[in-house]
Amino acid sequence: MKITPFTTFHQAAGAKMVPFAGFNMPVEYSGITEEHITVRKGIGVFDVSHMGEFWVTGPAALDFLQFITSNDVSSLVDGKIQYSCFPNGKGGIVDDLLVYRFSQEKYLLVVNASNIEKDFNWCAEHAARFGLVPGKDLVNVSDDIAQLAVQGPLALRAMQKLTATRVEDMEYYTFKILEFAGIQDVIFSTTGYTGAGGCEIYVKNEDGPKLWDAVFEAGKEFDIKPIGLGARDTLRLEMGFCLYGNDIHDQTSPIEAGLGWITKFKEGKDFIDKALLLKQKENGVDRRLKGFVMIDRGIPRQHYEVVSAEGEIIGEVTSGTMSPMMKQGIGMAYLNKEYWKPDTIIFIRIRNKDLKAKIVNLPIYNTP
Repeated sequence: MKITPFTTFHQAAGAKMVPFAGFNMPVEYSGITEEHITVRKGIGVFDVSHMGEFWVTGPAALDFLQFITSNDVSSLVDGKIQYSCFPNGKGGIVDDLLVYRFSQEKYLLVVNASNIEKDFNWCAEHAARFGLVPGKDLVNVSDDIAQLAVQGPLALRAMQKLTATRVEDMEYYTFKILEFAGIQDVIFSTTGYTGAGGCEIYVKNEDGPKLWDAVFEAGKEFDIKPIGLGARDTLRLEMGFCLYGNDIHDQTSPIEAGLGWITKFKEGKDFIDKALLLKQKENGVDRRLKGFVMIDRGIPRQHYEVVSAEGEIIGEVTSGTMSPMMKQGIGMAYLNKEYWKPDTIIFIRIRNKDLKAKIVNLPIYNTP
């Protein structure tokens, strides 16, 4: 099992460690609810070094990315980031990812930890069509990069102490290359998977311990805390952000998943599954991913059946939890068309009881 440059820090802090995507990762420290609230109200730090990173470079980089991803990479300018997905040629999704544009001929792809090998093989499979050579123009650097996600409304304020470059007012989905905590060539971005604001900091593995110490020293006055994967999941679910393997996978299309906004049918962009997904967009789909909030007391979990008032199965929960902020059960599910409208009543079958819930727009939790 792999470890990250921060593993000894997690263990010293008393983290509960679990295997995740081949890594030994912290799932919680003081407790998921407490950690969740820390991020919503203050500042928390996630070790996300398990994420994958691929460089795509060369004159054909843009054409390659326009073909292999669903979003319009040509709309990016230097320093901007884009959320996207890899359509799989069968109407499903290989993975969702972030695309960082460094220049017209240089991009960084950030992919999910559990899909690194699958994603790289998928990219390599299509690279030859554009003259890209794996190992040269397409390079997997996942094992060389450490990453911390510093999240919460106080995150950028605290991190500003560690760099002379202005970061506190950075726009959402942008990045800068800067000196940070005395470390050169740091990638500092503002995407986030919590909806609480903050940043991601990418460094070489050998700079990881120095980064950890500096970040926690800078955040000390704001009561900064390390946060585990458990709270990362509850935070993203309150926002209605998809998790690969739960809410999206090889059998779900981006249109069904409510990701039509990252699926761009632009003239000249001939991407994988374009015709199929355009047909879905124009003709509609029979099921769609929707958020819901429990009315009756109960905690929905993945694979629980969703039923109508008559007990007919109308869908399945993809993600569910007890919201630490709302003190209610929340979740997402793929549902039949007649149950998509907000405030529509549905029932979640929990331990053979059909408990009442209602459909809501995303995000499920609206931050103050």
